[in-house]
Amino acid sequence: MILRLILSTCSSRERVLVRLCSTALPMRDIKPKSRHSRPSYFVDWKRVKVIGGPGGDGCISFMRLFCNPNAGPDGGDGGNGGHVIFEATSNVKSLEHVRTTIFGNAGLRGFGKDMHGRSGEHTIIPVPLGTVVCNEEESPLADLNTEGSRYLAARGGAGGRGNHHFLTNANRHPRVCQLGAQGEAIIYHLEIKAMAQAGLVGFPNVGKSTLLRAISRARPKVAAYPFTTLRPHVGVVTYDDYLQLAVADLPGLVEGAHKNRGLGHAFLRHAERCGCLLFVIDLQCPDPASQYSVLLSELELYRQGFTDGAHAVIANKIDLPGALDHLEILREEIGGRYPLFPVSAKYGTNLLDVLKYIRCAYDASTHQKS
Repeated sequence: MILRLILSTCSSRERVLVRLCSTALPMRDIKPKSRHSRPSYFVDWKRVKVIGGPGGDGCISFMRLFCNPNAGPDGGDGGNGGHVIFEATSNVKSLEHVRTTIFGNAGLRGFGKDMHGRSGEHTIIPVPLGTVVCNEEESPLADLNTEGSRYLAARGGAGGRGNHHFLTNANRHPRVCQLGAQGEAIIYHLEIKAMAQAGLVGFPNVGKSTLLRAISRARPKVAAYPFTTLRPHVGVVTYDDYLQLAVADLPGLVEGAHKNRGLGHAFLRHAERCGCLLFVIDLQCPDPASQYSVLLSELELYRQGFTDGAHAVIANKIDLPGALDHLEILREEIGGRYPLFPVSAKYGTNLLDVLKYIRCAYDASTHQKS
């Protein structure tokens, strides 16, 4: 069905927007894709060491008045060190920008004449919405799932006291001060719960990266050897109602991944964070049905009920000789239980149907949540 938008005129001369079908269609890119082939990776897990800012040292100083050169101590206190804070924001989508070691700002030392040092400014680290902060034992500490939600990762050290704090009746000229305390040093594991609305799952070298390049502006590396993709790539599909959905190209899965073979659990962790799964099958393979069954079994062995959610099968390389015969074998294996899309990522055949399915799956999931 072709999507059309009609502007109808009412008696009050107000323009009304009428949609003739419920599913929006993807928009065509106006700006051409970049010609450089440098890939940009999506980072959804990172180990981070966070160190709070050290406090400033106290000062040893004495007042000198014209009438009393030994008027007493006037050393100021050091400033407190700055905290390090994780803040959730929709402006970032990946953990790529987060450094592996983060230092807080240091407080300044104290000065004479009871002048205290300035405290260090807090360091705000923006993280994507849905980031889970875990400790080294992988126990969750915070779930930053709302805009502006924060987690205090490391406290800054307290500032040292100046020598006027050590004035006593017995010691009228204390030559001692307190050093600033060091900030907290804690190791965290940052993990993004939801990576993309759809994830491309399949064996190595089945055309997942080519498919992502065809439906989005992403530029993952494409080559004729297996395991070209070692980290996820995410592309964005824009529909004509200006909704943007993310599609992830996941690294290739191998048999025995549930036992941590190949990329193993790292791959399966990526797949868990996708709203729906798109199984990409190579029709050049003599037995595409076995590819599909192995993919299902690996996901189920990793976690029971993994494949109960929305998923579809994309039969790629339909343009090659013998692909139609292999397609019938795959169709018999699926038996109409799940949608099957025969496509050619290289030539763009039937890709519109895939994008429609992604949108329908997203609309169905949002309707269930509401």
